[in-house]
Amino acid sequence: MTANRRFRNVTRIGHVQVGTAYDHRGREKHTAACTAPRCNFSADYDSRAAAELAARTHRCPVR
Repeated sequence: MTANRRFRNVTRIGHVQVGTAYDHRGREKHTAACTAPRCNFSADYDSRAAAELAARTHRCPVR
């Protein structure tokens, strides 16, 4: 199953993008995803603050 989300309020912190969207149940979720090639880091969080903290503390193994 692929997640087709419409992200809003997208910001970039270093190589990580943080965006807000609604999940399939209509709940607001916040995603942090590294944009570096071959990194594969991404995670969903219940709060925007948690997603931004993950973005700030992410240590990309590729870079």
